[in-house]
This record gives sequence, structure tokens and C-alpha cells, in this order.
Amino acid sequence: MNFTAKQISELVNGIVEGNPETTINQVSRIEEGKPGSISFLSNPLYTHFIYTTEASIVIVNKSFIQEHPVKSTLIRVDSAEVAFAKLLELYNQIKNNKSGISKQCCIAESAVLGENLYVGEYASIGENTHIGNNVKIYPQVYIGDNTRIGDNTILYPGVKIYSDNIIGKNCIFHAGVVIGSDGFRFVPQNEGNKKIPQIGNVVIEDDVEMGANCTIDRATLGSTIIRKGVKFDNLIHVAHNCEVGENTYIAAGTGIAGSTKVGKNCLISGHVAMAPHLTIADNTSMGGATGVSKSLTTPGLSYLGSPAMEVSKYRKSIIYFRNFPKIVERLEKLEKERKQGTPD
Repeated sequence: MNFTAKQISELVNGIVEGNPETTINQVSRIEEGKPGSISFLSNPLYTHFIYTTEASIVIVNKSFIQEHPVKSTLIRVDSAEVAFAKLLELYNQIKNNKSGISKQCCIAESAVLGENLYVGEYASIGENTHIGNNVKIYPQVYIGDNTRIGDNTILYPGVKIYSDNIIGKNCIFHAGVVIGSDGFRFVPQNEGNKKIPQIGNVVIEDDVEMGANCTIDRATLGSTIIRKGVKFDNLIHVAHNCEVGENTYIAAGTGIAGSTKVGKNCLISGHVAMAPHLTIADNTSMGGATGVSKSLTTPGLSYLGSPAMEVSKYRKSIIYFRNFPKIVERLEKLEKERKQGTPD
């Protein structure tokens, strides 16, 4: 689909410099721009590319000062990065604007389906499920019985949602996400560990996005809860009866053990491990590979290390640790001198 510079400027509230009828049909990085593509310039480190790029249209900040001739038509906006993100969102919507129900899917007769759905090949929708409007269910998705899916939610290929779970509106689950698998609970016995049945569910509120292969376990009793606006990277595990607060962001490889409650607006880096039954305060930040063994109850602090330490204390400790070989050498030297100075 082709768009003109004039049409794009109207979408992003920009001002055209150059030919308003210049057309594009693809997006590109500014250093890789080709005729027929649109790019943007926001980072000053990339300014030199605007004078060599072949992109037909480039979105720039209103503050951009042109020092040499450019081949591209420019669109000036308040924020080039924000404007380009808006265009990418539109592009993605157009690209993924699938609709219709495949003849090769399986939908229970008791399922309640909304309007304007896409259901791909070999998807399975169970008994008494409720699917909202404009939901996109890609091939090989499984949705168990008694599950609710809110409007405008996207389930990419291979997503598995077990029975009795609740998914909100505007959610995005990438390939391989599993919602509602059993929590990891066993009772030790002489003849072996006995599994505790997991009869709770998972509740995921609106505007949540999960990267590929995230796993959210159902509660033993009650609900595992992911609050509104949470964003997960790939390969994140949330165990039974946990709760993750609103607008918390978690990077890849993090694991949260059972019944831990994470506050809102937290920033959690990759490979963080949290022990069970903890409370993590609002606005907490954790660096990569932080190991949390105790509750962190003061809002707004940052942590590093394993076990987790406040950043200032961790940085002091790491300096001591790096100097530890020198300290040992000094101690050994002092001990040797003391022994040499001791009379027989």
C-alpha cells in the first residue's frame, strides 16, 4: 500500500519540506534507506546519514538544522521517534489485519464468539469460552474450556491457554506463551512426592504483552494475577499465586517463585530470580541476575547482586571483592614478617 508525504504528515501532525506527493510503500533504517521507503532521524549520532540516505521520506525533529542538501522529502514533527513509532504501529496493524475463520480450526458449539475475528488453521477453542471482538487467534493456538478473551487481543502461533483463565483486552501473547499450566507443588512422602492439585486460575488484565515462551502458572487456590499494562520479554516464568503489579516491565529469563507479590512500576532486568512468598515494593529496580531472597519493602530503590543489595552497597562491595587478592597478599606478607620477627 502506498502513502504520500502529505498523507503521512497529516497522520503525525507534521510539516512537509519537499514534494508532498512523494510516495512510499515500506519502512527502513536511515542508513539503509532505499527509494520508496520512509525512515526517521532522532539520534544526533545518525545525522550524517540524512545527507546520503536514499529513503524517499525522512521524519525529523522540528529542531533539526539542515547543513547540506538532502535527496529526501522531510516531514518535521515535535518528536521524530514518537511519530515514527506511530507509523510503525499503523504499518503493523495493516500487515496483521487478518480476518475470517479457517475451516481447519476446531471451535466448540458452546463457545461465544465476537465480531471480526481471525481464527487460523488448527486452532482449538474449548467449551463455554467467550472470545471478544477483533481478536486474532493464529494457527495452532489452544484455548481451554471456560476461558474468556477480551477485545482486540492477539494470540500468536502456538499460544496455549488452559481452562478457566481470564485474559483482558488489548493483550498480545507471542508464540509459545503458556497460560495456566500447573503450579509446582508437591508434598514429600515416604513413598515419593505427592502432587497437590492446582485448581485455581490465571487472571491477566488489559494491555499486557508477553514475549515468546513465557509461562504463567495457575494458582493452587484463587488466582495468579498479572495486572494492567505489564510487559514481559521472552522466557519469563511466573509461578502459582504470584501477582505482578501494574506497568511493571520484566526482561528475559526472569523467574518468580510461588506467592511472591511484585509491586507496580517495577523495572526488572534479565535473569533475575525471586524466592517464594516475598513482597517487592512499588517502583523497585533490579539489575541483571539479581537474586532476591528476602522481601524488598521500601519503594523506589535499586538492587544488584545475589543476594540482592542496594546499588550503593553493592558497588562498594564489588570494589572490595576485586581488591581481595591484593588484601590476601598483604595479610600473607604481614603474617610472614611477624613469623620472621618472632624469636625462637
